[in-house]
Amino acid sequence: MNSRYFFIPLIPLAMISTAQAAEPINKLKELNVFELFHAGGWVMYPLIALSVVAASLCILYVFTIRQNAVVSDRFMDRAESMIRARDLQGLTSYCRRESECMARITQRVLDFIIANPSVTLAEVREITESEGSRQAGIMTTRVSYLSDIGNIAPMLGLLATVLGMIEAFFNLSQGGEGVKQMALSSGIYVALIGTASGLIVAIPSLVAYSFFRTRAQRYIGEMEAASSHLVALLQTLTVRAPVPQAHRSNDNNPQMG
Repeated sequence: MNSRYFFIPLIPLAMISTAQAAEPINKLKELNVFELFHAGGWVMYPLIALSVVAASLCILYVFTIRQNAVVSDRFMDRAESMIRARDLQGLTSYCRRESECMARITQRVLDFIIANPSVTLAEVREITESEGSRQAGIMTTRVSYLSDIGNIAPMLGLLATVLGMIEAFFNLSQGGEGVKQMALSSGIYVALIGTASGLIVAIPSLVAYSFFRTRAQRYIGEMEAASSHLVALLQTLTVRAPVPQAHRSNDNNPQMG
């Protein structure tokens, strides 16, 4: 009976020690985004800038890498009707008012044809392919900016981690045994913030790059098909109806009346 009552006074002491052990956990839960940002150091500022640029590019690509911004059925139908009507000047003016990539290709080809009336079909095809390649390169280059951000952000995070570890081991070599352990744990904690922040910026950027790259490749394929159709339509401008043989013989041998 005495041994049983001996442990009763120890219960409050155990509760106090448990509360003291849980106190650091509660302190960790109180950390917010601003404290983590300041703990990450100067590397957090370029990471924030990269995240803003990546978000802005994604918004821009939503409006520029789409069907109506590359090649639309409305433009192709009107261009086909104007080519069949041989209204090249009207089509050129219409292309200048449009902003889609196919309009730029058509305008470049028409300007070349108007400036060189004796142009051949091979030259028209070459101009079409070169301008199409230029428009496709512009679209691909724009999308690659997200890939660059996705590659730079982890490098900045790794730089922050390396600098944090250097500082942690420097502090570890300066203090006593207890101070060394606290300095090491604090330095590692601060260093890992940079790595996590870099990955937070890089992963969404690479996902967005993969999405917009796939979309751009699909629209580039449609633009190439539309360019080939445009060349086939322009070929009709050079086709002349053959003169019948009977008419030729009559013209060469006119009847005297």
